[in-house]
Amino acid sequence: MQRQGAEVIIVDGGSVDATLDIAKQFAVQVIQADTGRAKQLNKGAELASGDMLLFLHADTIVPSNTHELVRGACIEGDVWGRFNVILDSPKLIFRLIETMMNWRSCITSIVTGDQAMFVSKGLFERVGGFPEIPLMEDIAVSKKLKSVLPPICFKQPVITSSRRWLEHGILNTVFLMWRLRWGYFMNIDPDILAKKYHRSKS
Repeated sequence: MQRQGAEVIIVDGGSVDATLDIAKQFAVQVIQADTGRAKQLNKGAELASGDMLLFLHADTIVPSNTHELVRGACIEGDVWGRFNVILDSPKLIFRLIETMMNWRSCITSIVTGDQAMFVSKGLFERVGGFPEIPLMEDIAVSKKLKSVLPPICFKQPVITSSRRWLEHGILNTVFLMWRLRWGYFMNIDPDILAKKYHRSKS
């Protein structure tokens, strides 16, 4: 994407591994922000100079023609959307999980972070960016964006890590994600949901 003219901004939230050292080997802008994914995403968006934003998690790989697809989508003005997702494990159960994730996203117009959300910067700013809550910031901003216009759902997939499913158990992870999302839609405080999420990882 960078070779095609995309501006790449890496936002670090205080990592203690080699993330920054690796990032600095490339010709990209590397900045640090407060802990909290929503704050980091908003900081990157604030510093971006382009009129189109794509939010990419570190464990997700986009297709080589991503820049072309996203730029083509924004010709008609304000847009937002996401890609289909493929999980990187060869286990057959992940094909079902992928299908359900992509189907759920298209039906509900809710985009999660591992689907490489893109949005025109003007629209992103108008809805106030990501709500700075400790969990479910992607769902929260999707609800605001879909109230303006429906998302574009690219069939072309991004590849994302299946690590959390493999480490914590496939069924446990699926049920946890659904419980957390249900809790969010039932207006349970995101701080409470975040504590449940972090307890499940310990």
